Amino acid sequence: MSLILSSTYATHLPDLVSAVAVTPFAEPKLLAFSADTAALLQLPTAFCSQTDAADYLSGKKLFVGSKPVAQKYAGHQFGQYNPELGDGRGLLLGDLQGRDGMRYDLHLKGAGRTPYSRFGDGRAVLRSSIREFLASEAMHHLGIPTSRALSLVGSTEPVQRETIEQGAMVIRVCPSHIRFGHFEHCFYTGDKNQLQRLVDFTVQQHFPDCLNAANPALAMLQQVVVRTAELISQWQAVGFNHGVMNTDNMSILGLSFDYGPYAFLDDYQPGYICNHSDHSGRYAFDEQPGIGLWNLNALAHALSPLIEVEDLRSALGLYEPTLVDHYMTLMGKKIGLSTQQQSDRALIGQWLALLQQQQQDYSLSFRRLADFSDDATGSSVRDHMLDVAAFDQWAELYRARLMLEPDTLVERKNLMNSINPLYILRNYLAQQAIEAAEQGNTAPLHELMQVLQNPYQPQAGKEAFAAPPPDWGKGMDISCSS
Repeated sequence: MSLILSSTYATHLPDLVSAVAVTPFAEPKLLAFSADTAALLQLPTAFCSQTDAADYLSGKKLFVGSKPVAQKYAGHQFGQYNPELGDGRGLLLGDLQGRDGMRYDLHLKGAGRTPYSRFGDGRAVLRSSIREFLASEAMHHLGIPTSRALSLVGSTEPVQRETIEQGAMVIRVCPSHIRFGHFEHCFYTGDKNQLQRLVDFTVQQHFPDCLNAANPALAMLQQVVVRTAELISQWQAVGFNHGVMNTDNMSILGLSFDYGPYAFLDDYQPGYICNHSDHSGRYAFDEQPGIGLWNLNALAHALSPLIEVEDLRSALGLYEPTLVDHYMTLMGKKIGLSTQQQSDRALIGQWLALLQQQQQDYSLSFRRLADFSDDATGSSVRDHMLDVAAFDQWAELYRARLMLEPDTLVERKNLMNSINPLYILRNYLAQQAIEAAEQGNTAPLHELMQVLQNPYQPQAGKEAFAAPPPDWGKGMDISCSS
């Protein structure tokens, strides 16, 4: 009972990969397994009960047809171009057709050194692997485009980071691992033929509706701009801070990708920086929309040998209106508006300013606002405000705006609770699961994962997961090291 893999990417673009053998753990142990992702891959959940499941999920044994390779790419890291990038600790095991008819890559993170490891050991640690595993599945169940995670395998192998940690591996699953940085590598090495072949492959495999366009590369770029804008609008609406939006971490498919020092907002701080290595705040929460456009400019520059300058500018011009329109639609729904009025932008802006000034929890404030009624004194959101008078002033405007809506109070509440999560992957919850797993107890990890699979509906006995974080859990120090 196993999988049969192909090597589609490596077969078509052999000059952009290096064949690398997995460096296996001596005693891999399966710690977590996503039955949902397994079903997508048509892998029976009984597979995880096989005695050798951990061997397959850590690369100690290879799935049929698997020919592991490390991909070569480049990218801009914190605004500086770095040509010495690539899969430094992960290997593309191969791809297969999923239950939905799409093809999916299986990528093993933490598989050992590759030609692109530079000075690294090619390993991943349990801490970062748990965070990757949880974030992938949490984002999916929030309805945000993302890579998925199939499995988490631990080991007793020591790995040196700031301290000695336990080694681990995750199998990441997504339709493609092609990044903006792939195109940058081809451009900056001056290999136009390679760039054209990469574009042709990407269009053929992932943007087939662009094949008959006058310029398929331009048609692809237009779709990438729109997908990226929509993705980042979802990040901003849900309060997600990625932390390392380097171009080598940007998916050509507009997926949330490469989870590192991410964070979901606790108290609403628009300038929040989740990555303690980001000393300039380049990737702060409120900088993400601008960085998305910056990264798309870098991609457009890499495609300039194939697309006219004016067409590049026109494609990039799609970004801001798409992001603003998508974001305002999401934010309108988050405060219970099913229609749009010109005044909505100011109303939403004033609400966010209120949350910031009064140090209110971002996610919970929207959930509490769903209980808003004509009698504001009975509103749970009002009870949590430090400055009730300021809230009442905004509530007058909000109440007047709601009078223009066709929805009943019940319909509005249902709308708001369908888009405002009750359960989010707060960093302190992840940290608690990590600390328990490091001591050999994976029960908290499994419970947290189960809760995050249904983020919008209250779950009996899980009230603690919807509570505000304790003081020690706010603004936790998260690093890039993994």
